[in-house]
Amino acid sequence: MKKISILILLSAILFASCSVSKVARQYKSNINGTWILESAIAEDIQGTIKANIFNEASLNCFIGSMWTFNKGNSLGSYTINKNGGECVAIQRDIRWSIYEAKDEPILFQFKRLDSKLKEMDEGAGFRFTIVESTPTTMSLRNIVTFEGKSASFLYKFSKK
Repeated sequence: MKKISILILLSAILFASCSVSKVARQYKSNINGTWILESAIAEDIQGTIKANIFNEASLNCFIGSMWTFNKGNSLGSYTINKNGGECVAIQRDIRWSIYEAKDEPILFQFKRLDSKLKEMDEGAGFRFTIVESTPTTMSLRNIVTFEGKSASFLYKFSKK
C-alpha cells in the first residue's frame, strides 16, 4: 500500500513539474490559429536596413507572411510568398512553445524544422518577448545584435 501511495505522489510531482501555468495556457490559446505578419519594425536602428531574419529571408519578405500555430501538438508553419526577385516562396514547418523561467517574462519561442520535422538549426531557435497577445492581435519583440549594438524587432500579427 505504501508503494502505491509513493508512486501516486511521485506521479503527481512529475505532472506538476511538467505543467505550464495558467498564463502560459492562455497565451497558447490566444496564439492557436492562423496569423498574418502585418509589420516588422526595426527598433533602435537608424536608416534603411537589410536584415536576414530567422536564418531564412530578408525582413521585407516576411511582411504579409502567413503563420499557423496548433496548440494541440505545438507544431506550426510560416509561408512566404514569392515577390519578384527579392523573395523566394518558402513554406517552413516550426515547433513552438511558451517559455517560462522564474522571475523572467514569459516568452514565445520557435525552432525551424525540416521536411521530416527535425530541428534545422542544431538546438538553436528564436525567442520573443510577448508584448501583446489577444485572440485577434499579437505583438512579439526579439532582441538582436546589429552592427555590434543591441537592437530589437517588433513583429505585429493579426488573426486571419
